[in-house]
Amino acid sequence: MFPTLEDIGKKRRQLGLKQAELAKLAGVSQSLIAKLESGKIDSSYTKVKTIFDVLERLEAKTKIQEEKVVPNQVVAIQKDEPISKVVQMMKEHGYSQIPVFNKKQSVGSISEKTILREILAGKDIAQISKLPVESIMEEAFPQVGDDAPLSLISSLLQTYPAILVSKKGNVTGIITKADLLRTV
Repeated sequence: MFPTLEDIGKKRRQLGLKQAELAKLAGVSQSLIAKLESGKIDSSYTKVKTIFDVLERLEAKTKIQEEKVVPNQVVAIQKDEPISKVVQMMKEHGYSQIPVFNKKQSVGSISEKTILREILAGKDIAQISKLPVESIMEEAFPQVGDDAPLSLISSLLQTYPAILVSKKGNVTGIITKADLLRTV
């Protein structure tokens, strides 16, 4: 079954494309895309088919990339654990940031940078290592559903060092910038 003209705008937005970008890829004008999306025009079958072919190719490419970005198992620390334990976990797993949980709920994050900031502020390392993680933790990593599109994931990773992946409210994985770079 052939998709409807209303699907053009919906698919374009899901892929994070502007009208002008889709128009260029399909070899049509931006105004044609705008008129089709608003329902102001019925275009020829050939032009509409070309637009949908471009959208389908982009969707397929995105899905292949999404399959390559598999969330890692979550290594997390509880908010009341000492800083010394998080440092040990970072060394053991080779991570530079770890989410902080209160039981099963994400409540913050801690990174090497956060810990180093405390040391550079002149605080005693022995005292820092005994502090609970919650005393210096930063904001929690954003969470997305396990069906989040790659465009959303890559957009969030431009601002945050990691993203938690959840399914039915439970955190099931974590994606970092390094994971996204492995898809290239």
